[in-house]
Amino acid sequence: MAAPITSSPTTASSTTRSYAGPMVLMTTLFFLFGAVTNFNDVLMPYLKDVCQLTDLQSSAVQSAFFGAYFLMSLPAGRLLEKLGFKRGIVLGLLVMGLGALLFVPAANSRTFGLFLLALSLLGAGITLLQVAANPYVSVLGPARTAASRVSIVGVANGLGGTISPLIGGLILFGGSAVLKARLAQLPLEERLTQEATLVKPLYLGLAVFLAVLAALFFLVRLPEIESIPADEEAAAAQAASETGRSSALSFRHLALGVVAIFMYVGVEVGIGSFIIRYGESQNISQLSGFTQELVRGLSVATNWAAALFGNNPDPIDTTTGFTKAVGAVLVSSYWFGVMVGRIIGIPLLSRFNARKLLVGVCAAGTLFVLLSILNHGETALWLVVLCGLCNSIIWPVVFPLAITGLGKFTKQGSSYLIMAIVGGAIIPPLMGFIATHGGGLRVAFMLPALCYAYLLFYSLRGYQVR
Repeated sequence: MAAPITSSPTTASSTTRSYAGPMVLMTTLFFLFGAVTNFNDVLMPYLKDVCQLTDLQSSAVQSAFFGAYFLMSLPAGRLLEKLGFKRGIVLGLLVMGLGALLFVPAANSRTFGLFLLALSLLGAGITLLQVAANPYVSVLGPARTAASRVSIVGVANGLGGTISPLIGGLILFGGSAVLKARLAQLPLEERLTQEATLVKPLYLGLAVFLAVLAALFFLVRLPEIESIPADEEAAAAQAASETGRSSALSFRHLALGVVAIFMYVGVEVGIGSFIIRYGESQNISQLSGFTQELVRGLSVATNWAAALFGNNPDPIDTTTGFTKAVGAVLVSSYWFGVMVGRIIGIPLLSRFNARKLLVGVCAAGTLFVLLSILNHGETALWLVVLCGLCNSIIWPVVFPLAITGLGKFTKQGSSYLIMAIVGGAIIPPLMGFIATHGGGLRVAFMLPALCYAYLLFYSLRGYQVR
């Protein structure tokens, strides 16, 4: 899931000061958000094999990570009040670093619970970072260029989310032919133990990177952001007396919008999480020429990145049909669609009615998933990959629709919407439960179709202010 970004450049910034250095750090931070978050789509099937899990059990990867958004949102705000935004960013990076380091003992012992604890710490750190980092994007420079800065970090977030599954797939599922042959000859437990070690260089490298980034943020001077005025509660109380409402949730369109964000994050994460497993369930023995060229091209282009982690995989074999390594490329393609859709969406949303565009992408998402369920093989797989394009503009359209007309309850409504990101922790396990106990992955993909259908309802009627 891409990092939610809201722009409210209310704090003045000096026009004479250069913010190039801090902006580079912030862009790196948002790239990191996307890379760490979307890597879970590759990690989930990897841990399913290494720890010998069911689809339901493996979906706890997303629950542990995205559950932190719900559990940490309010504590993160309180921590930032005490620490300040700059030290909050440093703390968030260090918490993430601790989570990354925990992958080493988790891999050594092949303990799924330890992997989940590590993922929870990563999610908690990212939650703190997002609460602290989003306001900085708006104040790092003149207010007139705030939208451009938001676009830059948004594209960086999408780029990180596109690259990390591709590199992760090469390292975890690629490997050299010699290594694969050696592992295949080992007894099951020994083979799984060897495969578990493949993840360690990735997260050790991430821990080092996070430590360096934390040191840079500690040393770089960043502008301070003013806190919410002390009379905010009084203003909210006055608004309540004028409107007869006591909470943001008393606005019907906001309450329905919270559910819409829950569904959106759930469907985005759910589809990405199960693309590899969905592809395996299609029993694809022969890939199309287009898919083979795409996989070969991307695997060769990213082999150099895998070498940075001490791995030198052979190009992905596309002659044996669908494999996990091929699936990792399609996961990357799914998130690439989200990024491209965002870039295309910037001019479209400014020229056309945003809500009508939302109707179109939600209807397309519903149709793509239903057609995928009714089809088989590579066609079914590519239909769900195309859903990435549909997901690209849902957040930037639903969020403002949901907070329209809230007045002094706007901040409260925004906090509820951000907490609804917990959908990414709940929808994937529900899909895993249906796949394990309710008829397989084809039936499980009815859940994303229902999520898109709800989003279509919201774009047609639920958004209306009453």
